[in-house]
Amino acid sequence: MSAGLQTMPVIFFGHGSPMNALGGEFADAWRAIGASLPRPKAILSISAHWFVPGTAVTAGPAPRTIHDFYGFPKSLFDMQYPAPGDPWLARRVSELLQPTGVRAADDWGLDHGSWSVLVHAFPAADVPVVQLSIDRNEGAAFHYSLARKLGDLRDEAVLIIASGNVVHNLRVLRTGADAAPYDWADRFNAWVKRCVRDARHEELIAYEAQGEDAARSIPTPEHYLPLLYVLATQRSTDSLSFFTDTLQLGSISMLGVRLG
Repeated sequence: MSAGLQTMPVIFFGHGSPMNALGGEFADAWRAIGASLPRPKAILSISAHWFVPGTAVTAGPAPRTIHDFYGFPKSLFDMQYPAPGDPWLARRVSELLQPTGVRAADDWGLDHGSWSVLVHAFPAADVPVVQLSIDRNEGAAFHYSLARKLGDLRDEAVLIIASGNVVHNLRVLRTGADAAPYDWADRFNAWVKRCVRDARHEELIAYEAQGEDAARSIPTPEHYLPLLYVLATQRSTDSLSFFTDTLQLGSISMLGVRLG
């Protein structure tokens, strides 16, 4: 670690609905997290919503705000998060991830998995942000191994964040503010917390071994995999906190994890 630089935490945000960008209890928690952090030189974000073939980073100087949803109020579509990009960080990520080829992408920006969180955690939008894609052709073990190569960024004043949901099944949502969680969602969320608390990363990589609970909680992997990007950079000296922990609409976990 360079003299004068503080090792940065790593954070997994359960981002849930895009409506959280407009405020509420989760926005309040994200704002508190942002206020508690040392100021980073830049942010590397891994979002569930850039789930494409291959590995890529946003490389432009001004990533666009992507409104990758529909059916929401105009006020949400009007929101912008004009954080600058960071060509240095894009190049550094590409170096660290070798021999995996990393495409420098000018066809993406910051999707709502990133900006709906950052608009609260860093509301001034004055910290450069680079987003890293999740290769949809690869499994959990690949992503964990790839993410381990990013750990040095923590000593280079780069904040690594990941955004998804450890339970994310939109097919069976329950309506109503007081909708009870499904038993399988509750069990899987609790299992994830136990594994994170005990640093049982191999079990979390092999999450499908949890059978029906995993199959129902994670029908597709893109919202779960970001958690592995955070855990892969964990150090034995890191503190742990679950700063949000609610199951919404029966089948959406808003679990948030901070390490360090």
